[in-house]
Amino acid sequence: MEKEYDVIALGELLIDFAASGQSEQGNSLFEACPGGAPCNVLALLNKMGKRTAFVGKVGEDHFGILLRNTITEAGIDASCLVTDSTVNTTLAFVHTYPDGDREFSFYRDPGADMMLRAEEVDPDFIRQAKIFHFGTLSMTHDGVRAATKKAVRAAKDGGCLISFDPNLRPPLWTSLDLAREQMEYGFGVCDILKISDNEIQFVSGKEDFDEGIAYLQGKYKIPLILLTMGKDGSRAYYRGMRVEHPGFSVRTIETTGAGDTFCGSVLTYILEHDLESLTGEQLGEMLTFSNAAAAIVTTKKGAIKAMPDRKDVLKLAATQ
Repeated sequence: MEKEYDVIALGELLIDFAASGQSEQGNSLFEACPGGAPCNVLALLNKMGKRTAFVGKVGEDHFGILLRNTITEAGIDASCLVTDSTVNTTLAFVHTYPDGDREFSFYRDPGADMMLRAEEVDPDFIRQAKIFHFGTLSMTHDGVRAATKKAVRAAKDGGCLISFDPNLRPPLWTSLDLAREQMEYGFGVCDILKISDNEIQFVSGKEDFDEGIAYLQGKYKIPLILLTMGKDGSRAYYRGMRVEHPGFSVRTIETTGAGDTFCGSVLTYILEHDLESLTGEQLGEMLTFSNAAAAIVTTKKGAIKAMPDRKDVLKLAATQ
């Protein structure tokens, strides 16, 4: 069966308010940047010429309209983006440290993204994807967790590859035990896992990344695991192979969306190659491309509107 979409993602769509200097009065200014990890991933894929769609919920407010327009302009199908008149669009304020790292303050109690319900997920639509992508922010609360798991089941039934990025945000969980439990659900269903250095330490309890990945591989049969290590680059673990490539040195403004850009780049590569028969050389090529794309997005504010195109990524990748 010919699939209508390359990737469908489900999850949060929100406004990231990024610090943007001060006003003449000395008040802090913030730039309203459309974001949310799943749509960041899709935005990169669209830049690479892929067909994408998003499943989620926004409020019937100014920010909800802005987000719908933004993803539509980015080429992401928004036909399954639900609007809710009873709850506001989720907001996040991003505090960036001097080294470019950041922390988030979420306004989400409740926020529209966590109010998606299982009956609002169309299994036939989900099955139209070659790859289904999700994270854990759509698993913090019962209703949206049920919606996410319904979508995963539909994707499995439809023969989709499952891509999972835990994207752990501790302040959004009632307990870290619940966060770990939902991460483990994702590990159990995914074919492609993108996990960060601090997340592998959290879930495995091991300081050494390789030991943490070995723990995951022993417990779950995940075909391809990608480990991101910030400016230190990334690793791929696949069929007994471990390939590592360094990051790129760029003038970082903020790191929001870097992991999502990396993830979208990996999915682009998987769509253009065969997950069943990747070589060590191909894994290296995939990491270099994905590291370069992630580096470029850190030179701008926000994510959805900051995604690089293929020629810019290849240009930076060629410098390594």
